[in-house]
Amino acid sequence: MRILIVGAGAIGGYFGARLAAAGRDVTFLVRPKRAERLAHGLRVRSPKGDVKIPAPTLVTESTLRGPYDLIVLSCKSFDLDGAMTSLAPAVGPASMVLPMLNGMAHIEKLQARFGSDAVLGGQCYISTTLDADGNVIHLNDMHQMSYGELDGSRSTRIAAVASSLSGAGFDAVLAEQVLQDMWEKWVFIATMAGITCLMRASLGDIEKAGGAPIALALLEECGAVAAKNGHALRPAIGERIKKTLAMPGSSLTASMLRDIEGHKQTEHEHLLGDLFSRGGSLQMPVLGMCLAHLRAYEARRLREG
Repeated sequence: MRILIVGAGAIGGYFGARLAAAGRDVTFLVRPKRAERLAHGLRVRSPKGDVKIPAPTLVTESTLRGPYDLIVLSCKSFDLDGAMTSLAPAVGPASMVLPMLNGMAHIEKLQARFGSDAVLGGQCYISTTLDADGNVIHLNDMHQMSYGELDGSRSTRIAAVASSLSGAGFDAVLAEQVLQDMWEKWVFIATMAGITCLMRASLGDIEKAGGAPIALALLEECGAVAAKNGHALRPAIGERIKKTLAMPGSSLTASMLRDIEGHKQTEHEHLLGDLFSRGGSLQMPVLGMCLAHLRAYEARRLREG
């Protein structure tokens, strides 16, 4: 199976390097500057074992030739339009696009561009970053990629994907209900992003300040949106999220808060704005406040440059 990893950043670089080290046919689609840096090799530092790919196979938008069998896409939501344009030559009649973004709007955009049959459901559970030298740094013990057909079917092609991804040095999970899993993660990510950005604090600090009930109210609103769209949180998942949000001493924050602290663009519209829109006539005062706060931040960021 020919695999194209769109980008060799923190997430694509990690999973792509693992796949390449396991002998899979992996090519990275990168920008010219990233290609120059990776000419000296792709390095991953991880508690699960370091990886070095001395000469990764690289293409840029101008040199990409398709088709590829599996296209793994990990990018920020605000870069999705550009990414779709860049990867378009890789998409053939039998190609599968496996996105690693949170939320749901990207699925609809990818389906509109490449056709419904071309798009799989997927998400990942990992914390990674790039260091000053462009190496991928894995920050915790989790490195799971979850994927599946959006309709939950066990197709011949998804079995081929499972064969290629399994045994590659990370946890590859063929999900039975990938769409439900994606909605549940979206609810969690939106809740954690909304509350930690609003309070500018970790979950533990919010709990210590007496703010856990606000976090739980936000969860209830986000969960109601999921239910309205046919994906109510499963009870065990809901309880797990509640415990996480109200855990004393927790140092957890959303990556969106780190973006704010770095005066960077955020994915607030993709993660909170889209969720709010899908709520329709539901009462969502806390979610609305979090979204307004993030929109105000973005307005100030753009004004100040």
